[in-house]
Amino acid sequence: MGSVTLVRFVLLPGNRFDTVGVAPLIDGVEFGAMLTDKAYDSNWIIEDMNVRGAKIVISQRPQRRAPLNIDEEMYKWRHLVENYFCKIKEFKRIAFRSDKTDASYQAMIYAAATIIELR
Repeated sequence: MGSVTLVRFVLLPGNRFDTVGVAPLIDGVEFGAMLTDKAYDSNWIIEDMNVRGAKIVISQRPQRRAPLNIDEEMYKWRHLVENYFCKIKEFKRIAFRSDKTDASYQAMIYAAATIIELR
């Protein structure tokens, strides 16, 4: 297991479901697997992963009628993503969302990601 690096992100309004940001985030990007939590257990995301040939490693909601087989060992890698969010939130302006505009908040995320990468 390695480390996580921010490649791209989509800033969403706080009152939107996280799944709204998936399509623009993965558009034009090739990857072999999608590791996510239950918030992304959506039929259209799973269908898209099947079309792409990407491995589905999504924690499933209890309501799923036909549970998917996921790679349990690969799912353990999700902690790397969670750890990265913790590193980003070390920057108070990000954790407290103290920037007044979306543009300045996005810039702060990129700045924090750069500092993390240079450590």
